[in-house]
Amino acid sequence: MKYIVTAIRLLFLAIFLFLIANGNMMLWLALFVLSLVVTFFFGRVYCGYACPMNTVMNSTEWLSKKLKIQTNHTPKWLKSGIFAWIFLIVSVVAMLLSKKLLHTNLPILLIWLVVSMLITLRYRPAVFHNLICPFGVLQRVAGKFSVLKKSVDKTSCVGCKLCEKVCPTEAIAVQNEDRKAVINRKLCIQCTNCQQACPKGAIHYMK
Repeated sequence: MKYIVTAIRLLFLAIFLFLIANGNMMLWLALFVLSLVVTFFFGRVYCGYACPMNTVMNSTEWLSKKLKIQTNHTPKWLKSGIFAWIFLIVSVVAMLLSKKLLHTNLPILLIWLVVSMLITLRYRPAVFHNLICPFGVLQRVAGKFSVLKKSVDKTSCVGCKLCEKVCPTEAIAVQNEDRKAVINRKLCIQCTNCQQACPKGAIHYMK
């Protein structure tokens, strides 16, 4: 499963770079808008499989850990979550002004791709995913109502917390009350990391 997921991500990254190189950024933005509709039914599959930022962040996190420069600390000023909305508004306004005043398409996606890498060099991926990404904030809203989602079979879960350790968005956590894992569907990006890590096969994709 791991290799299939990686292959899909690399394919979408190649498509993204091809479109950007050929000045077709609007096609990718159209794909993103379509993905919001898909998210209502299948969860945040765009974030987990198609998003180029998530793909490069996986490699960046690996490098950060190797260099031992990643910290578990989260900047206090980001914790409110409002900045993701601010970044979304600023991004849209910047694109519109660039088109109207400069008669050019601002490569906003490429800019955020670079930002995601720089942030992940220092902080855990969850910081960018949950508190900064202007596209993720829309995905979270749609993901909250998804029909299909990752769920934990509590009869099988042993509370080992292996799923917690591999989740890039901190969407899954073992509860203190019953020592069973619970998944936050609006944060879950359907990456399958938790499923691969679970020794009991307790995590499933279902209604």
